[in-house]
Amino acid sequence: MILKSRGPGPPSSLFYSKFQLIVFQLTTSFIIFGLVSKVSSEPNKYFDMKTLCKTQFMQGIYQQIDGAVLTSKNERNLDCVVTFQTLTVLQRFMLRFDRLRIDCNDHLYIYDVANAVGPYRADLTCRNTTEAFGVMFTGSNYVTLRYITDAWGTEINGFELLITAFKNQSVQSCFDFRCTHKNHCISKDLICDGLNHCLDGSDETLLCNSRNAGVVFGVNLSTVLVIVVSLGLLLLVMCVTFIACLCRTGRQVTPRHIQSNNANSTLSFPIENVYNANGNSIGVNESHIMSCNNIGRKLPGNWGHPVGLKLGYSEVRVRLYCQAK
Repeated sequence: MILKSRGPGPPSSLFYSKFQLIVFQLTTSFIIFGLVSKVSSEPNKYFDMKTLCKTQFMQGIYQQIDGAVLTSKNERNLDCVVTFQTLTVLQRFMLRFDRLRIDCNDHLYIYDVANAVGPYRADLTCRNTTEAFGVMFTGSNYVTLRYITDAWGTEINGFELLITAFKNQSVQSCFDFRCTHKNHCISKDLICDGLNHCLDGSDETLLCNSRNAGVVFGVNLSTVLVIVVSLGLLLLVMCVTFIACLCRTGRQVTPRHIQSNNANSTLSFPIENVYNANGNSIGVNESHIMSCNNIGRKLPGNWGHPVGLKLGYSEVRVRLYCQAK
């Protein structure tokens, strides 16, 4: 009986591994692009003096902002220092009070540096009002506030301070939003947030209608697109991995003694006369069947072991395989 080799096995899984690596790199690139696009700008932040002055640790942290609203309401027994910093050294701060009603025994000092050391720019108390203060522009990318209060006060005491980071840019070099007032360039994320960052209200105009049209569940359309594409690529990787696992599971292993390096090579068995116990000549097929009937009792190692039987190497299967040869 002649048996032919089964030829080369199934394709290598190297293709699946390379494909998964490429899709993973694309997904990572989309996610990094979405994160990096948000590093240069961020929406308006909200702080209150009670929280910032709660611990000394919070006072020592520079609050990096594009825009912020700082609120104070009847805090007592404070001696607090808070420092704000722009996201880039090219920016400066613009300060404007929406509410200013400080008790006569309290003081709010404003410094144009990164600490509360040296001369201050302003000392605000009960005699100051929002109209009298107007707008203050810092000369650096830092502003430091020191707030000192006593043990007495009322619910109306406090302030609400709007802090906006800006750049003095011309129309050609402003890649964010250019205010009509003095050509101030502010972050696009500060537009249409209900706060007057530009002093003239140009950031809260009819442009807000078109801006809100590109928002889905409060998220910008570009961000939603990056998330959807990333999830789609991840789903594709999972599908390819699942299919690859199914293909590997469905492979049939060819016994090593049947495999051959040459796909066209054949395995032949010599024909010899075999004699039985009485000396009579018997055919090859008969001799082969007799030897196969006794192979079950001569199985070496795990072939005859119960664990081997669980793997599929039963005596009947071995005997049939022997007869097929």
